[in-house]
Amino acid sequence: MSSTRVLVADANSTDGTPEIVLGFSDRLNVSVIRGGMPSVGRNLGAARAESDYVLFLDADIEPAHVSVVRRAVELAQRKQLHCVTTNILCRGGSWLDTAVYAGNNFFQYASQVHHPFATGMFMLFDRKKFWELGGFNERVLYAEDYQLTLQLERSRFGIVRGGVYTTNRRFQKMGHLRVGWLFLKTFMNYWNQDYFLRDHKYWQV
Repeated sequence: MSSTRVLVADANSTDGTPEIVLGFSDRLNVSVIRGGMPSVGRNLGAARAESDYVLFLDADIEPAHVSVVRRAVELAQRKQLHCVTTNILCRGGSWLDTAVYAGNNFFQYASQVHHPFATGMFMLFDRKKFWELGGFNERVLYAEDYQLTLQLERSRFGIVRGGVYTTNRRFQKMGHLRVGWLFLKTFMNYWNQDYFLRDHKYWQV
């Protein structure tokens, strides 16, 4: 919708992102703001939001269906949820890419019986609750999205069907085994704050 405010956090990109974004200003209420590490850029965007809910998306995300955002908001309102996420899909990738993301989606559903987690690829947050939790911890250098959602109550977390598409660029640069092992270690270290204060070379690719 043209009335929906879109804030794009740009961390000194060199691919013309600000110019591309502002090229949509005749159709969208879009602005480019200062970015940085993901937690910094997301907090800066959330600080300028005025709506009841704020949706965090990664730059390479595309909704798998036009209704996924609307249905996420409706689910949050109907069940008074603090956070809603969705499944992550990989379009145009290999069968292994698909399998790895399917594993991520499985663990995401399973996490609802212990500590729910959502990835920053798609994370709809109740804005007031987001700030009650302190927003994204800007000291965290890795998995700031996972670390934040660990604080949520299971009953206030939901997953909406439909999904969003992402790319397989991370697998191409890091390899499936390294990515899978890193994610598994993250689940195993959910209690260890020091683990999240190291970048694990995740942003160096």
